[in-house]
Amino acid sequence: MRAFTLRGLTLYVPEAALKGNLERALSSGRYENHEADALLRHLRPGDRMLDLGAGLGFICALAAGVLGEDAVLGVEAGPETVRLARRNLAANGFPGVKVLKGAVVAAGEGEVEFGQRPAFWASSLRGPDGWPENAEVIRVPARPLGKLLAKFAPTVVSCDIEGGELEVLTQPLPGVRLVVFETHPQVYGADGVARIVAALAAQGFVEAEGAKKDTLVFRR
Repeated sequence: MRAFTLRGLTLYVPEAALKGNLERALSSGRYENHEADALLRHLRPGDRMLDLGAGLGFICALAAGVLGEDAVLGVEAGPETVRLARRNLAANGFPGVKVLKGAVVAAGEGEVEFGQRPAFWASSLRGPDGWPENAEVIRVPARPLGKLLAKFAPTVVSCDIEGGELEVLTQPLPGVRLVVFETHPQVYGADGVARIVAALAAQGFVEAEGAKKDTLVFRR
């Protein structure tokens, strides 16, 4: 297990998970830095944040430091990653932040197939080109977005779900005033990004400060 320090938080990561550019991003402080910058710029007292794709728990911990533990909820599909996020949250003084196991979907109940990869941050639902070669297909609980919104009532949604945002962020977002999300045009192309932006615009969202590269920020 390796420990990395980012923005005053300590993140523990198994050696086996340090694939691709993850170790370099963690060591340099670039890990999820665009999402972190945008959220810290826009979060305000009284907000409630729903983090779709909680990963290491970094974004949840940052938000909990601003909003408090009860005002943050994470959702993460990978069972081992869920345990890791919970460990990191507890290690940083936020054991009360809940991280639900499951894959966020537009609709549906029961379980869905999920492609768990050795590089946990690249795990995802089945894409248009099928499963990656090194994905272990497992079944995880389906977490319908509408139920999450109705039960937790977030005002802020952070989303990084490796292409799944095309399905999820084109759904109604009642009560949400801010959306910070990473796009994955390599999965669905520029047309997919345009569909997400159009769906948000139709609900009254406009672009906000903090967008960088593939991380977009919308408010209403």
